[in-house]
Amino acid sequence: MCVSSNALPLDQDVLLESEDAAEVEAGASAVEVRELKAGMAQHGTRLDKTLVDLVPEFSRSYLQQLLEQGAVQLNHKTATKASAKVKLADVISIEMRPTAQSQSFKPEVMALDVVYEDAYLLVVNKPAGLVVHPAPGNWQGTLLNGLLAHHAGAAMVPRAGIVHRLDKDTSGLMVVAKDRSTMDALVALIARRDVSRRYLALAHKPWKGAELQKVDAPIGRDPRNRLRMAVVDLAQHAGKEARTDITCWDTTSAHCLVHCKLHTGRTHQIRVHMLSLGHPLVADALYGGAPAGDMQRQALHAFRLSFVHPVTAEVLELAAEPPEDFLCAIEKLGLRYNPH
Repeated sequence: MCVSSNALPLDQDVLLESEDAAEVEAGASAVEVRELKAGMAQHGTRLDKTLVDLVPEFSRSYLQQLLEQGAVQLNHKTATKASAKVKLADVISIEMRPTAQSQSFKPEVMALDVVYEDAYLLVVNKPAGLVVHPAPGNWQGTLLNGLLAHHAGAAMVPRAGIVHRLDKDTSGLMVVAKDRSTMDALVALIARRDVSRRYLALAHKPWKGAELQKVDAPIGRDPRNRLRMAVVDLAQHAGKEARTDITCWDTTSAHCLVHCKLHTGRTHQIRVHMLSLGHPLVADALYGGAPAGDMQRQALHAFRLSFVHPVTAEVLELAAEPPEDFLCAIEKLGLRYNPH
């Protein structure tokens, strides 16, 4: 029996670009004030570049946040403009205070749905609404925070062992490394396209044409909307090759249920390729999809993951049934879900 959901649409996930170990350490230590003097190499340069030159052990992102928070003084006056010019012998004071970003890489106990785990890796079934990495607007409560609490070794691995991502509103399977050598091996597997990732998607409009459609269309930043990705002409815009095999499992006069096999892993790849076929995903507002069947988030679920274990050589074939909102939407839209 399906239960209607009153949940509101969730914001788009933003991927954190980098984690700096020194920055994390700064977040945990007492506030420190550093006084520096600009040399000839810094004369005439921007303040933000000067900060990176003089305190290279901290990330540019962290230093930019200190500037914005008024924690930097130039010649004993608060400076907040990154573009301010620095002169020879200028005195720069920096209060190395914790920022939201520097405090975000902390363990947080949460109920992770672990579908497989051994000494080297684990596979989690990520619920919709869970952000993968800390980022502006979501500094805590992310999968990374949960992994740091799940096992002690996570703190010793970049990004807590996360080797690929799912958007915030996408549910399903993700593989995570528990040590650095396994992480490197998994990254290599993904780069060689030896990790099979399969998704289910609900989309608008009836399916037409061949049951299987192979989409080979490069993806890059949408030149008309920088928040979106789009199929692009590589002769005119930056982008990367992207391939998806899309198979229709069922269709009605208004919607279709499709199975998607990724051959590449570009940002928003399935969402963009489905739109290029004229089938925006249900409730995917960023790409023109509208709510249907009480679905309030993009109707995309990573339901199968298979690869050869990089350490034990075991063939892992893992699956996760679609969550309740997805199954309810399938039923309410008159579609049939028959996994095969």
